[in-house]
Amino acid sequence: MATEPSAPAKTVQMSRFERLPWRKVILTALSVAIVAFVVVGAWKTLTLPADERFSAASWRDFVILGLAQGAIIALIALGYTLVYGILRMINFAHGEIFMVGAFASFFFVDAYARSGFLDRHPIPAMIVVLFVAMSASVLVAVLLERIAYRPLREAPRLVPLITAIGASLFLQNTFRGFFGSASRGYPRPQVLTGTWPIFGLQIDRMEVVVFVSSAVAMIGLSLFVSRTLTGKSMRAVSEDRDIASLMGIDVDRVVVTTFAIGGMLAGIAAVLFSLTFEQVNFIMGFRPGIAAFTAAVLGGIGSIGGAALGGFTLGLLQSLGPALLLTGYGVPSPFQLKDAFTFLVLVLVLVFRPGGLLGTGEAEKV
Repeated sequence: MATEPSAPAKTVQMSRFERLPWRKVILTALSVAIVAFVVVGAWKTLTLPADERFSAASWRDFVILGLAQGAIIALIALGYTLVYGILRMINFAHGEIFMVGAFASFFFVDAYARSGFLDRHPIPAMIVVLFVAMSASVLVAVLLERIAYRPLREAPRLVPLITAIGASLFLQNTFRGFFGSASRGYPRPQVLTGTWPIFGLQIDRMEVVVFVSSAVAMIGLSLFVSRTLTGKSMRAVSEDRDIASLMGIDVDRVVVTTFAIGGMLAGIAAVLFSLTFEQVNFIMGFRPGIAAFTAAVLGGIGSIGGAALGGFTLGLLQSLGPALLLTGYGVPSPFQLKDAFTFLVLVLVLVFRPGGLLGTGEAEKV
């Protein structure tokens, strides 16, 4: 007759069970499941009958649209990553800074469109519209830093985080109260409608403008941070705020400059986004803001290059993911679920690589 194991034997078995690397086991199983889901979904989509599958031209359009959306997301993500790099806080009101720039520019572009000036003189009109959007976003960003965040600079991290969420809700509801909840059409100059032939491909003119404007803004930011004295001061404050102060750097000025640069980028993104989708509303900053935060985390929050990489990567995932993965599974209206990809990517990054693609891969200890 079999006998039960003795108490010491049970203890040995239990200790071996507890010493198993359960986190690695679970992550490995989850990785296998995700890879299987992606491979099977892509295979089913690509092997659909000829009359049901997407054409090569459709896939090309998905890629171009994803890169255009990614460029806008990257511009907004740079605002998140700049503020985090200096203050180690997430400015969740940055999406509303983006929204303010869009609304401020709307009244100018709408007036220009009604008078015909927008189509007669598109370049000076768009320069004014862009300047107004950037100025409004910078003003709100600087006011938020001075009124809401500076008094809490030495507070625990949770306090400014909650304040940022409160500021976001305040701005949303303020603009809803002033301008209503209905969406407003954002006029696009006639010169930006249609396509341009580039390398034998017909590419939407607005997408070309988005690419070029975003590239110029990102390159300009990189040169500013790496070559100018203010940029070097920003890097010094990011490394150690107290030591930078002892070296004679005005930390408050650097922080204000950082918020102002983030506001400028948000204003540029607001005009590009509004011209692309041709509408503005009081809640328009929520989804792009969440996507930009996800892109900053994906690339490695605090890294300028990481924010740009994360933005383009997320834009491609949102554009290609529903078509490539969900169509094969027969999911109805797969493109309505593109925001689900944003949150899924955020969760997976936090689980598998908390430091982001260009980060250390380890979660920061708070």
